[in-house]
Amino acid sequence: MQFLKYIKVRRIETRPDDTWYDMSLRQMRKGEVNFYRVKDFLTGDWLFKLCKDKELGKILVKAVKCPAGILYAQLEGKTMVFQESNIEGMLYDVLSLTQADENDKLKRKIVSSIEEVPPIISENYTIKPYEEATGKRAPGKHLVTLCKRENEKAIVTLFILERAWSISKSTPEEKLKEKEQKMTKTTKKEVDTGQVWSCPICGKKHRLIHIETEKTVKHRLRNPRS
Repeated sequence: MQFLKYIKVRRIETRPDDTWYDMSLRQMRKGEVNFYRVKDFLTGDWLFKLCKDKELGKILVKAVKCPAGILYAQLEGKTMVFQESNIEGMLYDVLSLTQADENDKLKRKIVSSIEEVPPIISENYTIKPYEEATGKRAPGKHLVTLCKRENEKAIVTLFILERAWSISKSTPEEKLKEKEQKMTKTTKKEVDTGQVWSCPICGKKHRLIHIETEKTVKHRLRNPRS
């Protein structure tokens, strides 16, 4: 199932010239900053700040606002850094997943083999060995996820998939089933009023149908033969 279509990512603000603090460099940086609002069917609503450092050729994504709960609250203020790869036009992120221990304290686990990559990521993103993507070797770094530089929505979505989906108490399948059940409970109720309305011009007759849901009441004209 294509779960990504249920993750809605929308840019809500663009700042062509802004500043931010880069924790890895321990200094202020300047560049374009964009804000994205995300409605994720599995984990909830998010707000992200995306900072584009053209001088260093990288993009920083920061979770500004997270869904409620002890697990997601720990992700607030956390960042992911996407850097230039050897593959033209692509940025890479060292692939790691968030995990929670028995005390609900979060930690990151570097993914070391393709078998450990969640299907939602491997099916929608390009996965490469760290050395192939960067031309370098680094202890403890095995796989990277690649995103096109201009595809900011994919970059923001990857934060959700790597940092939040792995700590969700529900699976995507369970969450969608739950949503379907809620929709079924609020299915509209239709009542044929028995009244017939005739068109004063052509004389065609229609029955008046009363349609009721939890929030609205509507009416519709229906062909008596339907």
